[in-house]
Amino acid sequence: MITPMLSEAWMAMWANRLRTILTMLGMVIGVGAVILMLAVGQGAQQQVQASIASMGSNLFIILSGSTTSGGLRMGGGAIPTLTVADAQSMEDLPSIGSVAPSSPGTAQLVYGPNNWSTQIIGTTPSYLQVRDWQLAAGSPFTDSDIRSATRVALVGQTVAQNLFGEENPVEKTIRIKNSPYVVLGVLAAKGQSLDGRDQDDTVLVPVTTAQRKLFGTQFAGTVRFIMVQADSAEAMPRVEKSINELLRQRHRIREGADNDFSVRNLTAMANTAAETAQVMSLMLGAIASISLLVGGIGIMNIMLVSVTERTREIGIRMAIGARGKDILLQFLLEAIIISVIGCLIGVLLGVGGALAVSKISGMAVVVTISSILMAFAVAAAVGIFFGWYPARKASLLRPIDALRFQ
Repeated sequence: MITPMLSEAWMAMWANRLRTILTMLGMVIGVGAVILMLAVGQGAQQQVQASIASMGSNLFIILSGSTTSGGLRMGGGAIPTLTVADAQSMEDLPSIGSVAPSSPGTAQLVYGPNNWSTQIIGTTPSYLQVRDWQLAAGSPFTDSDIRSATRVALVGQTVAQNLFGEENPVEKTIRIKNSPYVVLGVLAAKGQSLDGRDQDDTVLVPVTTAQRKLFGTQFAGTVRFIMVQADSAEAMPRVEKSINELLRQRHRIREGADNDFSVRNLTAMANTAAETAQVMSLMLGAIASISLLVGGIGIMNIMLVSVTERTREIGIRMAIGARGKDILLQFLLEAIIISVIGCLIGVLLGVGGALAVSKISGMAVVVTISSILMAFAVAAAVGIFFGWYPARKASLLRPIDALRFQ
């Protein structure tokens, strides 16, 4: 029973090929747009999640605060108020994982005929734990290097590529501000941060080396910022409160006075960025889904026209014994065929478009089976839903009225 009806439905659509193709076009564009938009949105979301993971987990960054001198209010970080001793005292707080004081600066690096300007961060071995940063080769500097202010360095992937090319940097000597530094290791690739900065374009040296031999300090032992990692996400509110209380006590800040430091929850900021990317992904999918609705309305309009044109045919079929449900099934099968074929072409168009966008623009796109199945199922359901009304209208025609239709 179904096979002859499928054959008749196909013949009816083939007899009006152009109209059928134009009807399918709505489904093709709708499904393709949904898959493409979801791929772009999920790709952006994945990039944000990768950037969050590269930062490390459960992080705080403590910055020097603003100061007032002679009635003139200075911006944040204008006067270094944080010290290595502050960082060491935080290590004794409960629920603290790792603490890394940092003193950044910029300098020119030279190796043989090559040179490269990059960011240099003076820090401690704990920096690798705080940032969840592994070594691709070599070994890290130690607490002994901190005490001795040894001229050693860990280089990022971008620095290694520009200075050494294919050569192994480990145990090689580079010059920073005309002083020799031994490369102990190469940092694993991190990629871009949330603000687009290349995290691999950096060099780590002992914090004491940066203070005494590279950049100097306005006051002995001061650092620009301190990174703190909490044991868990649940402990972060307690850790933030403990940090504030400890630093106010150490800096002898009177009750009611402003802090000379600021504590920023990097994990909360990163999670906000991730939620924003997720919302944007859903919005893109929702906007693209509107075209599915338009495609469904197109199917309904064309099927209504088809019912009107084939009224006499319907009357003849019913006059020779066709039942209402047979007419309903025939027209519904036509709507299903149009929807399914349009969906399949739309899937190919959407996946191909996503790959083309990735290749041309370099954007990250993620095409998932779930997005394909969702777009296909929704589009097919919309097509069948809008095809049902014309099919039911055809099935309710009285044979005598259909035969008299001109």
